[in-house]
Amino acid sequence: MFSTLIISCLFASSLSAVSEKSKYTTKYDNVDLEEIVHSDRLLKNYVNCLLEKGQCTPDGLELKKNMPDAIETDCSKCSEKQKEGSEYMMRYLIDNKPDYWNPLQEKYDPTGTYKKRYFESKKQEVKVEPITKQP
Repeated sequence: MFSTLIISCLFASSLSAVSEKSKYTTKYDNVDLEEIVHSDRLLKNYVNCLLEKGQCTPDGLELKKNMPDAIETDCSKCSEKQKEGSEYMMRYLIDNKPDYWNPLQEKYDPTGTYKKRYFESKKQEVKVEPITKQP
């Protein structure tokens, strides 16, 4: 009985270790994305890192390492915060910095799958107008 319990515990802990390894590290989840998008210097450095045209910060290296897999698997190994952050950054780049987005898309998403999905979702967004009081 006791040996069955130990084997069960070992099995459960090995499963959780496997599960943890199937996700990307959350070590850099608190990077301030607002600071990056409001600093052309920082944004350009990240883009250059991803395009192998400049040096990478540790979080930039992690992003570059995981980017192909994240795009291919629709961010299936991302934490919720990583999914939100990547969505925010890609939307920002598409809408505001196409000169940064286009070479990234060419390298990481040459078929334009993400951009197509993004524009489809934008079409489906509902615009809500504020209610104004009638005189």
